[in-house]
Amino acid sequence: MKLSDYVARFLKDQGIRHAFAVTGGASLHFIDSIARTPDIEYICPQHEQGGAMAADAYARATGNLGCAIATSGPGATNLITGIICSWFDSVPVLYLTGQVTTFRLKGDSGVRQMGFQETEIVEMCRPVTKYAVMVSDWKQVRYELEKAIYIAKQGRPGPVIVDIPDDLQRMDIDPEELSVFTPEVVDTPLKPSHADLDTVIVELKKASRPVVILGWGVRLAGAESDVLNLIDQLGLPVLPTWPVLDMFPATHPNLVGPFGTHGTRYANYALQNADLVLTIGARLDTREAGSPYQDFARGAKKIVVDVDPAELNKLPKFGMQVDLLVQADAKQFIRALIDRIKDLPKLRIEEWYRQIHDWKTRYPICPQDYRTEVSVNPYVFVEALSEASQPGELIAVDTGCALAWTCQAFQFKEGQRLFHCFNTTAMGYALPAAIGICFAQNRTPVTCISGDGSLQMNIQELATMIRHQLPIRLFLINNHGYSMVQQTQEQWLEGRYEATTVKGGLAFPDFLKVAEAYGIPTVTINKNAQITSTLATVYATKGPVFCNVEISADRRVIPQVKFGRPIEDGEPLLPRAEFFANMIVESTAASKAENEQSVATVSIPDEGKA
Repeated sequence: MKLSDYVARFLKDQGIRHAFAVTGGASLHFIDSIARTPDIEYICPQHEQGGAMAADAYARATGNLGCAIATSGPGATNLITGIICSWFDSVPVLYLTGQVTTFRLKGDSGVRQMGFQETEIVEMCRPVTKYAVMVSDWKQVRYELEKAIYIAKQGRPGPVIVDIPDDLQRMDIDPEELSVFTPEVVDTPLKPSHADLDTVIVELKKASRPVVILGWGVRLAGAESDVLNLIDQLGLPVLPTWPVLDMFPATHPNLVGPFGTHGTRYANYALQNADLVLTIGARLDTREAGSPYQDFARGAKKIVVDVDPAELNKLPKFGMQVDLLVQADAKQFIRALIDRIKDLPKLRIEEWYRQIHDWKTRYPICPQDYRTEVSVNPYVFVEALSEASQPGELIAVDTGCALAWTCQAFQFKEGQRLFHCFNTTAMGYALPAAIGICFAQNRTPVTCISGDGSLQMNIQELATMIRHQLPIRLFLINNHGYSMVQQTQEQWLEGRYEATTVKGGLAFPDFLKVAEAYGIPTVTINKNAQITSTLATVYATKGPVFCNVEISADRRVIPQVKFGRPIEDGEPLLPRAEFFANMIVESTAASKAENEQSVATVSIPDEGKA
């Protein structure tokens, strides 16, 4: 049996039905073997970065492994941006690379390169993978593949890379002689201690203004249904981080909404006015907690649950005062807490819910005057898109304003899923991700939302989409520049738009002509009044479709927290509500004063207590 045939069979036995592969001299044996192995096929992206991102989204959509294959040298290095998407979001993906033949490896010779395209991809990827290895002995191929897969899935998941030289791939081997991997200690999900649970229950009983923050770790632990039970039993208001926004439909009575630097005013008011914040499976990065860390929910008791001790220990290290750090698997914690609160009545926090409802009413993310505008308002478009979407819809979104507008305004329905590389937010992720999702879910239609700058990063994958006639609805948020970076330039650089506009050095094609060149049907939305009818046309189209949504270049993310903005000129709501309540948007010079007047801020008495 050829070694590459063994590898292909191994992938198939892991439940991988599609491998995203760009061929080359050191990867062609992998691909040829996959082609001759039943129940698995290779998909050809146009660039290794696109393949890596497709494999990442494939893993998210299946809940199993993704796989991307590349040749040595530039092929392998092109995977790295996709690899870090998997690394920072804890996604189990096997990145399989070919390497030059063993007798051409440079070894300890001191030269930079011996074999053609020889590159030390293992050492390059070691800091951003859970396991990285080059197989140097054919008898170790089973051992290394099994070890890599085990490590990828255990504990906090993540990507792995296995590099196999070309001459080993071509070898005729006896599978019976291959070494087998057996874990020395089988990992079991980490459970919370009884003492920690006791403390959590005591604090829940005492709280009058509690909130629970839920993060990606809840989904990684497979605890979606469990957390819904917990929320229902306790009646806790929910602040989801972006990766789990889709976990609660917009109509859920406990849902408050997205918070953080690009969240909503009402969710940030709830967070900063809370007297108890229970965080489960969220790492509380600076986009969620803001800067400095000391100001995050400053008047609240804070309990943080995470499986990774490093994520827990960073919080006090960087200045956040946390009352209880609980190292535990999210599912184990939630189930243990549910078991302990069976006799605990729902929290009596009706007044707290009335206050949250008041904030929601006073500070809607899409005010009525947005709907009467002539040109396309991005918040009106996203809200209309959510209305047109179907329950269970799969949605891939790119970074920048497209991501922020979607996370702020999209009203999720039952069973919908939102896909993004949330901790890397790489430009160009959405299109290859949509391709990976489409294959993972048996060609179920996928909605893809991308900005013009992001689409340019992986625009070549339109060829992959059309090659397989994938039913992807691609919505291009076309504002002719990098508007989120422009917003930062307005805040810090007096609106000098270097490298963020066409005048500032960018170049964009006629996207409609590009899509048409690939044979993709196209439509355009230029005005608010066209949104509903055009969305109906898009959703009625079978197969791929490209919708160009023309957005004015001066549209901004509203609200947005500007780092370091002092708290001023606001109305006191509850004692010590601060920081995130100070929402500030600075737009173009013409609209700056109007925007500042429309933003709610809160001033806090120094002597106030939570």
